[in-house]
Amino acid sequence: MVASGRPSMQVLLQRVAWADVRVDGDVTGRIEQGLVALVGVGQRSTADDAQWLASKTAALRVFGDASGRMDRSVAEQGGSVLAISQFTLYGDVRKGRRPSFTAAADPAQGQRLFEEYCDALPVPVARGVFGAHMRIGLEADGPVTLLLRSEDGQRT
Repeated sequence: MVASGRPSMQVLLQRVAWADVRVDGDVTGRIEQGLVALVGVGQRSTADDAQWLASKTAALRVFGDASGRMDRSVAEQGGSVLAISQFTLYGDVRKGRRPSFTAAADPAQGQRLFEEYCDALPVPVARGVFGAHMRIGLEADGPVTLLLRSEDGQRT
């Protein structure tokens, strides 16, 4: 059982000038300007969480307008999202030296909700390979890094 107050689903966003992901040396996803989304699915994650987080990702105003003020979304900017499944966002390091991942969803649920998140994004999406060992390259822009999460029915 997951402790109350723990996020049910979370996405770590990084604004980038470009990003790519490689599996076994082959590029499996690449974007130019946009967002890298590290998507963590927890045991209590739902399709509603995936939908809400996708909507929030696309609508966040984290790109500069003509005056440089962060007032444009990735959709308004004409950008893309590179989505990477990231169960290690649920790593619990409170005890010992090895993280525990018991709060992460099982692989079937994780893949299903990761795909639902990606499919719900109203912008072009490139993806990593679920469950694969990946190498991610990116040029951070800003840097701007934000954590979105769904927690006990609340959205933060």
